[in-house]
Amino acid sequence: MKLVYNFSNEPVKIGDRAKLSDGTWVTVHYFREPHKPSSQGKVTVQEGGTTREYYVSIIGAVWIEREDR
Repeated sequence: MKLVYNFSNEPVKIGDRAKLSDGTWVTVHYFREPHKPSSQGKVTVQEGGTTREYYVSIIGAVWIEREDR
């Protein structure tokens, strides 16, 4: 299973600069695979000194090569 950006199909990597759906730029800190077939997984991002967790779609990402579907 790999996490990739929808627009480029490039893998998401720790340390990437990514744009949230609201236009805010953040740094990818951590991501975790979905825990069930209907889940999209989560990504942890940092902006300034703040760390937040979102669904991966907020950075325009999707899991491919999923074994659970």
